[in-house]
Amino acid sequence: QVRLVESGGGLVQAGGSLRLSCAASQSIFSINVKGWYRQAPGKQRELVAVMPSGGNANYADSVKGRFTISRDNAKNTVYLQMNNLKTADTAVYYCNAQSRRDRTDYWGQGTQVTVSS
Repeated sequence: QVRLVESGGGLVQAGGSLRLSCAASQSIFSINVKGWYRQAPGKQRELVAVMPSGGNANYADSVKGRFTISRDNAKNTVYLQMNNLKTADTAVYYCNAQSRRDRTDYWGQGTQVTVSS
């Protein structure tokens, strides 16, 4: 059973910062934690930032220069440092991972990020 444990969401004022974490219950040899997506009310889920193990970082244009994705392979954990947050960043943020064996996608339970003006 693959579990992705997310943490770090919350309420912050515009211009503030938050750091999200996503830890997988299995090792990097089984599960590739890839990155973050988000879904705002009434909108489709969208990519925020991904950086698969051994791959390069890829960011949505809307977050470039403000968000930074990083990873700790020993812990199979991915982080998202979010700076200069805007109200448009308000959404539920989901961690995404993929099985190395059969490429099944897994999602975290989601963590709410709310940015107030």
